[in-house]
Amino acid sequence: MNLKELARRVKEGTIDTVIVAVPDPFGRLVGKRFRADFFLKSVVGHGTHACNYLLTVNLDMDPLDGFKVANWDSGFGDFEMRPDMKTLRLLPWQTGAVLVLCDFLHHDGRLVAEAPRSVLRAQLDRLEAQGLTCYCASELEFYLFNQTYHSAFQAGYRDLQPSSDYRIDYHLMQPTREEALMRAIRNGMTEARVPVESSKGEWSRGQHEINFTYDQPLPMGDMHVVFKQGVKEIAEQQGRAVTFMAKYAANEAGNSCHIHMSLWKGGRNLFWQAPTGKGQVAAGAGGSKLFRQFLGGLMKYSPELCLFYAPTVNSYKRYQTGSWAPTRMAWSTDNRTCGFRIVGQGASFRLENRMPGADANPYLAFAAMIAAGLAGVKEGLDCGDAYQGNAYIDPKLARLPSSLRDAADLLSSSQLAKTAFGEGVVEFYVHHARLEQQAFSDAVTDWEKRRYFEQI
Repeated sequence: MNLKELARRVKEGTIDTVIVAVPDPFGRLVGKRFRADFFLKSVVGHGTHACNYLLTVNLDMDPLDGFKVANWDSGFGDFEMRPDMKTLRLLPWQTGAVLVLCDFLHHDGRLVAEAPRSVLRAQLDRLEAQGLTCYCASELEFYLFNQTYHSAFQAGYRDLQPSSDYRIDYHLMQPTREEALMRAIRNGMTEARVPVESSKGEWSRGQHEINFTYDQPLPMGDMHVVFKQGVKEIAEQQGRAVTFMAKYAANEAGNSCHIHMSLWKGGRNLFWQAPTGKGQVAAGAGGSKLFRQFLGGLMKYSPELCLFYAPTVNSYKRYQTGSWAPTRMAWSTDNRTCGFRIVGQGASFRLENRMPGADANPYLAFAAMIAAGLAGVKEGLDCGDAYQGNAYIDPKLARLPSSLRDAADLLSSSQLAKTAFGEGVVEFYVHHARLEQQAFSDAVTDWEKRRYFEQI
């Protein structure tokens, strides 16, 4: 949808609400709703404003201390929310509503560097300066429950009923029972300019995956956050609830966000180089020098950038042996125990990063991958040989950090991160992570009560 089409539909009365939203540090959409006629008359030309504390609150909207970009000492003023009209899209699951995403700007017109879209924009500028274009896609998994969000909350999130009674990876019977919801998601998302390719049952009880078409990183990030918001809203309309938690239950698989990525120039996939010799038919055989360097950077720097793949306390409970989530640094042509898997040939040749969970902020995860890959190119790194075997049990392989605290410490000391993102951005996200870790450390959990209440 463009402005002309929006104006026409507003005049006809089929559109009356414009949701103006911005992604926050957690990847949530926050913002406000405008009457469509006022949006056209005022907001299109002048933007709108929101309290700058939106970047410095926790998930419960508590203002947090210790941030430079917004704080009590400066009075928590406003940021400008400037609509990116390329993101304007119909939301068919909301009556008479469209959505437009925004960038946060300072009063002098500068992008707020700490905002997730700004972090990604900075890395895309680096690619553009080299004449490169990135294409990527994120694969999101989620759990579907037979409860509503409200009833799940009232029950303390205990004894939730997954939508299936058994594991449903690639099954057709159980997903048919959910087809009314999945069809609404597939069709609604496609109409909202999040073109869906497929949906399928995933490994665990009640777990599903929906894949959408690849794009450049910024529109892909936009599709990703619209998808997560929309899936929750559509599910709630049908009396259901979904979660994108990285690890919903200790005995079930985690929710992944596998990210596929390649670099292009002049309509050509620069990661691909036709293999030579006989017998080279496996995916990965045609990797170019640029591909090997880019992957080499990811292999070297992903541990210290892991906070952008795994941003919550819960994220690190997904990294378990035999869990379908990687724990060690390795790449392969077709081996799901490794952190990076190489798939496709020719134009479809790409790397798959299996480290991010479904709780990752896509803008930050994409930015981290680009920064690490470009560092590998600049340093002339090589990814080495494809790994053979079970990477879970190989002690020679470097490990990912095992906790949010460790990941924050690694990012804080990362010279690459400070160079690529700026010290202020690194400090901002490290501080968020440390405050989240402290909140968890201060909490008294159900596990502690079961463990210690009687027997200690």
